[in-house]
Amino acid sequence: MSSTARCILHVDMDAFFVSVEQARHPQLRGKAVVVGGEPGGRGVVAAASYPARAYGLRAGMSLTVAQRLCPHAIFLPGNFAHYRETSERFMAMLAHLTPEVEVGGIDEAYLDLTGFDALYGPPRETARNLKERIRKELGLTASVGIATSKVVAKVASDLEKPDGLVEVPLGEEASFLAPLPIGRLPGVGPEVEKRLRGVGISTIGQLATTPAIHLRALLGVWGEVLHRYARGVDTRKLAPPPPAKSISRSTTFPQDTWDRDFLGATLRYLSERVAAELRREAKWARCVTLKLRYADFQTISRSRTLKGPSDSEEVIFAVGQELMEGALRQRRCRVRLVGIEVARLVGGGWQLSLWDRSQDRWKRLHQAMDGVRHKYGFTALQVGRTVRLANSFPQVEGDYLLKTSCLSR
Repeated sequence: MSSTARCILHVDMDAFFVSVEQARHPQLRGKAVVVGGEPGGRGVVAAASYPARAYGLRAGMSLTVAQRLCPHAIFLPGNFAHYRETSERFMAMLAHLTPEVEVGGIDEAYLDLTGFDALYGPPRETARNLKERIRKELGLTASVGIATSKVVAKVASDLEKPDGLVEVPLGEEASFLAPLPIGRLPGVGPEVEKRLRGVGISTIGQLATTPAIHLRALLGVWGEVLHRYARGVDTRKLAPPPPAKSISRSTTFPQDTWDRDFLGATLRYLSERVAAELRREAKWARCVTLKLRYADFQTISRSRTLKGPSDSEEVIFAVGQELMEGALRQRRCRVRLVGIEVARLVGGGWQLSLWDRSQDRWKRLHQAMDGVRHKYGFTALQVGRTVRLANSFPQVEGDYLLKTSCLSR
């Protein structure tokens, strides 16, 4: 690639959740592994190893279907804390190369290395060195795409997975994209792909040669955007990650329940996890939302604005419990899922009252609890209410393994 051309790298970790598990447990390497829950459970596949994908398994598929397609697969519940820690180390490696990093998810990011040739050498060499560092320090593989734009780099990184490295030279973007199926182009989801195929467009090259005015008539303004992408034209700059708008935790129960004590204990634990994440990110929340899904799949949410911003599990849980009790009084039905979310986040800080020193005591208590949990695991410290969860949820390395619908923040 010319030293004067724009140079964008898209780095994408291969089967990230599964790969982290395999790095921690080498005996899983080369096997069909699924992260997301127990076979036949209510959850969905969060990630599948490449041997498992050979049987048709994919993210978002129900665990019941996954077990039927690949009965010999090894099913794991997953642990987001481990994935987040590995992701942070991965992102630190990228930030070491350039300050121009756009995070695309927990396991992928774009880097702008324009003009860095004199410092690191050719982009392909830089990518090889980065891949080797990821392999040595994390025990994982990554696929890298190199191009003059984000959209082409994204397609390139996905082309030779796993452990791929594809560079698209300046001026060859359109010819590189042309033979690929339209589903490979970022922004072409199942519905858009269906509509394009309905008018005879099945490759990116065909999309590029279709008049933009026809695509606009078919897809609106987005049709014109895809027309540019199909020709390899993408002038978007890398953007820093936006601040988090909310933090939530939820779990789907193995069996629908009406046990009020159990629901309260679960809500308390979820509130503690949310509050700990708030403090970790130095944020306070102004709004608390409860989410309930009943046995018949009806889902409700109830929200309340706090009197003042807080990062305390006591405050979050108290509001969540009151909202839950009100909802359960209105409808007597077994519960399938419970979740708690905090939103309207504001920057951290602690304004102490001259007359009320209790805030300072709570702050010091939370700092001490967070320190112990970080070192020994979250369940190393528990209130009496959450101790009973040990009879319902397994523990691994100091964390309850809840039946989450997805592995997310």
